[in-house]
Amino acid sequence: MTYIIAAITILVSILAFQRADLTEKLKFTPYLIAKDRQYYRFLSHALIHGGIAHLLFNMLVLISFGTAVEQYFKAIWGATGLYYYVVLYVGGIVISSGPSFFKNKENPYYSAVGASGAISAIVFASILFDPWNKIYFMFIPIGIPAFIFGILYLVFSAYMAKRGGDNIGHDAHFWGAVFGFIFTILLKPALFIRFTELIFNN
Repeated sequence: MTYIIAAITILVSILAFQRADLTEKLKFTPYLIAKDRQYYRFLSHALIHGGIAHLLFNMLVLISFGTAVEQYFKAIWGATGLYYYVVLYVGGIVISSGPSFFKNKENPYYSAVGASGAISAIVFASILFDPWNKIYFMFIPIGIPAFIFGILYLVFSAYMAKRGGDNIGHDAHFWGAVFGFIFTILLKPALFIRFTELIFNN
């Protein structure tokens, strides 16, 4: 399923790179959602990206973490795990867009693109399963334990969302991450006990 999601996203994004009208139709525009009830934009914006670097980075992270999370879900819930995995991804898109919608529904100039909220949900589900997994970030030569990376990521995203001004959807990153972690725990609360035991008993 991870590869299917990535393939569809890559295809639609490449088409949108060549067609500005498609980007306009699919991007997240709270004003149009509220005014014209274009609710599909809560989902469609995750299919398009701001450029090839944005697309490649998101798809690399999706495939790197999504394939592992998909296998965890299948191992725990069997065939139903695939359904839960799709809900995790789609839920990450919608939930992460909520704060931006309420902030900007009266602003006709605000818009956003990208699957970052969903991908944050995937990454934080993976942190729940494997908190000591090493995450390599940017040019840092050593891996950061996943749960420490998660804390830093949330703090940074919250700070940057409050600061604003850099044209990046830090709200979506933050709430997508929170959703991915909590949603997976709600599916199986024992995972949180296991998570804490792995951290403190390592």
